[in-house]
Amino acid sequence: MKLIIALGNPGQQYENTRHNAGFIIADELQKSLGFSEFEKNSKFEALVCEKNLNGEKILLAKPQSFMNKSGQVVKKMLDFFKIPKENLTVLHDDLDIKLGSFKISTDSSAAGHNGVQSIIDDLDSQQFKRIRIGIEGAEKKKDRIIPGEVFVLQDFSAEELGVIKKLGEEISREIL
Repeated sequence: MKLIIALGNPGQQYENTRHNAGFIIADELQKSLGFSEFEKNSKFEALVCEKNLNGEKILLAKPQSFMNKSGQVVKKMLDFFKIPKENLTVLHDDLDIKLGSFKISTDSSAAGHNGVQSIIDDLDSQQFKRIRIGIEGAEKKKDRIIPGEVFVLQDFSAEELGVIKKLGEEISREIL
């Protein structure tokens, strides 16, 4: 069994923010890969859907706790389903990666991302796969006037949102 966790913040006011890139990609994966519909699971405080692929169950979840409490949801799900940390993939935004790009990493620090740090803290490990979704890039970041924590809570422009959704197609080929 595998678990894919998308990071974001619950609520309509955060729906199209840069910090919700993980949720946006999860919605694209759910559609393009034929997962069941997301359903609220109050036991895990998450929206969860699933798919069986080659005899293996894959869960896709969007925690409904806020970003900095994501680790609690992840730990509950891993423990309940007895999923090893190595079978966990986390989708999240990354300021240092150019919009429209993504990087896959394993065993890396949170690099200031509170949602990832929450998971590392609650699992007492960083031995899981991360798909880091670019929302800005190091070059643009240098010229930004507002702090990163303000920037990530702003909505994507329509053009940027289109770029992120298209990225879901590329990530879907890498995720399974």
